[in-house]
Amino acid sequence: MKLLLVMGLLPLVCFSQKTPVDYVNPLIGSAPSTTESARRHSEGASELRGQIAPAIGHPHGMTTWTPQTRATETKCIAPYYYNDPKINGFRATHWLNGSCVQDYGSLTLMPISGKLRIAPADRAASYSHQQEVVSPSYYSVELTDAHIKAELSATKRSGLLKFTFQDKAPAYLLIEPNSDEGEGYVEIVPDRNELVVYNPVHRIYQGSGQSAGFSGYYVIQFEKPFKNYGTWEGGEVQPRSQKVKGAGNRVSVGAYVEIDVTTNPVVNVRVGSSFTDAAGARTNLANELSHWDLDKVKAQAAEAWNKELGRVAIKGSEQTKTLFYTALYHTKHTPRLFSDVDGRYPGFADDSEIHTTKEFDYYCDFSLWDTFRAGMPLHTLLEPQRSSHFMQSLVTKAEQGGWMPIFPCWNHFTAAMIGDHVASAMADAYAKGIRGFDVQKGYHYLHQNAFTPNADLKSYEAGKGRRALVSYLKYNYIPLEDSVWQAFHKREQTSRTLEYAYDDFCLSTLAKALGKTADYEALRRRALNYKNVIDPTTGWARGRYANGQWSKNFDPFATRVPFITEGSPAQYTWFVPHDVQGLIAQVGGRERFIAKLDTMFEQGKYWHGNEPGNHTVYLYAYGGEPWKTQKWVRQLVEEEYSTDAGGLSGNEDGGQMSAWLVFSMVGFYPVCPGKPYYVLGSPSVEEATLRLANGKSFQLIAKKQSPKNRYIRSAVLNGKPLKTAFLTHDQIQNGGVLELEMSETPNPKWGKEVDKLSSY
Repeated sequence: MKLLLVMGLLPLVCFSQKTPVDYVNPLIGSAPSTTESARRHSEGASELRGQIAPAIGHPHGMTTWTPQTRATETKCIAPYYYNDPKINGFRATHWLNGSCVQDYGSLTLMPISGKLRIAPADRAASYSHQQEVVSPSYYSVELTDAHIKAELSATKRSGLLKFTFQDKAPAYLLIEPNSDEGEGYVEIVPDRNELVVYNPVHRIYQGSGQSAGFSGYYVIQFEKPFKNYGTWEGGEVQPRSQKVKGAGNRVSVGAYVEIDVTTNPVVNVRVGSSFTDAAGARTNLANELSHWDLDKVKAQAAEAWNKELGRVAIKGSEQTKTLFYTALYHTKHTPRLFSDVDGRYPGFADDSEIHTTKEFDYYCDFSLWDTFRAGMPLHTLLEPQRSSHFMQSLVTKAEQGGWMPIFPCWNHFTAAMIGDHVASAMADAYAKGIRGFDVQKGYHYLHQNAFTPNADLKSYEAGKGRRALVSYLKYNYIPLEDSVWQAFHKREQTSRTLEYAYDDFCLSTLAKALGKTADYEALRRRALNYKNVIDPTTGWARGRYANGQWSKNFDPFATRVPFITEGSPAQYTWFVPHDVQGLIAQVGGRERFIAKLDTMFEQGKYWHGNEPGNHTVYLYAYGGEPWKTQKWVRQLVEEEYSTDAGGLSGNEDGGQMSAWLVFSMVGFYPVCPGKPYYVLGSPSVEEATLRLANGKSFQLIAKKQSPKNRYIRSAVLNGKPLKTAFLTHDQIQNGGVLELEMSETPNPKWGKEVDKLSSY
């Protein structure tokens, strides 16, 4: 695929002076995956896609913008797919990047020339990728058969769209709230050249179809007056009607305005958004976008992206920079800013109050089952202040909801995925020096999750409290008899046990740091529960009954077995990041451990496109063979990612797939969030400089690095030999230089000494 890089921010003579945003290609991941891993392991069409829609706006923005090729809020359907031939709108989107959820509270605008056409299939216009310009800060496209040029850019909470009508035919703008239940509302205010829109949000997973307690609100302002206007419901158009409200019967509603373009073909539209109310959308718009200058908005958005992306400077080929900075861009969409410019936001879950925050920005959409692994640690490393806001947002949700949310999305509780990984995110942040949040209050609710089964059936069904905690506490594992009907994943007992054991470890580190000795000791014992579901005879994770017997007809490489989450028992065996030395003993010793890892990678049993195994390749270092980590990390970077539209090997899942790539290209990875260290791999950049928030910088130099020279022959940290493949968070934060001598052949002696950091 020809890379679509935007150079509009620089004069032609300065093309050699690219900034990070110029390397980002937001279309990567928007087509079906081209990787072998995806074809081998994926089940279902959604898993064969990165599920990326190009997000135009600001890092972690409340609302971003995307061209729309699919007019839907259906679960697992992104608003944009690269292979779709037509665009039927331009969407203010809250799509959880790379996910299998829904695009909640969104809004679509579509320019129409000539005859008024309402239905998405009728209004859709052809386009060509050769006439599409895509960057994080700006999007433009020629709608070829409609003879309209569309351009857009955005602030954190508002967007500016510019449509140039090339024909003298009647010019319309359609405005459609994408309500999945058909409950959208539109009001046209002709004397202010304005529309007010809202789109009620509904829950999926727990409480599917119920109100989420908030809406996507929009105030839309036109630079020109309306020549005509009207509304529609279903296929019925009502000229001169100024209001329409859906009846909740899954029938679409919307409005249109006609603009005179006979003397000036340009129609400018600015849109303010809010999750609080229409007044919030108006305030956000007034504060962030009080003009009609698209170039100014584009420049400000590019500046915001360059600030974020520029926290890491790399040296490498043009293709390497595109791969790296696009991945870094993908990690910076969620968590999503949820509070208005004045600090107002709707209460979490059943809290119907409008709250105001002045001390922190309130965020939502924490895809924590995915992002606790590398996404959240990347924010902790590069953006400690924002990370403190993330943590305080989670504490605030717990205060308002009565329980610490496990997988908070759509500003509500869900039990969409397994585990309890807020413990991981919060413990990791605290261990790496993040303060600025109420850790004592956070610990209170984390402790409640870990020790107190939720006896209230209604709130338990709504997603409050750990799933299957009663049997976990009774047996020290979750037996196969205990299905979890009050969750999206209703069995998966072995995977739950492994993840709870890790979460208990993370909470134990926080308990120790806060001086809660009894909790620390109890949780530390519970963190060894992983041993109860890894059969020492076979050396693989396995289902277990309440009487202690193992599951029958066991195949470690069978996919989608009921006691494992989205994978095979072999793939989940490695999820003991907190006690890898204990895992080595459990599976039968170092040689058997290494042999099992070899089986995963040499026989194609590893699946990179799903998150549970993302750390697995780094485990060779714990067995004293980091050169194999170096070999396979580089191969995964080369085979599982590319710069074409199908360049992701699975769902992006809130930025996790790309966070793995960011860390791995730089040369190290957070195998065990909750412990402040990283494991060295094989950097695929020549140099990487981390510009840290404390004013210091940490530079990694990979001498002689090349596609062939992927092995570390020796390492020197700040002038002193580094003999292990482990690097502490403090070593990075203190600044300095790590020099790696790279070679075409492995050096089995380097890093053979396993650092005490890997011990339990």
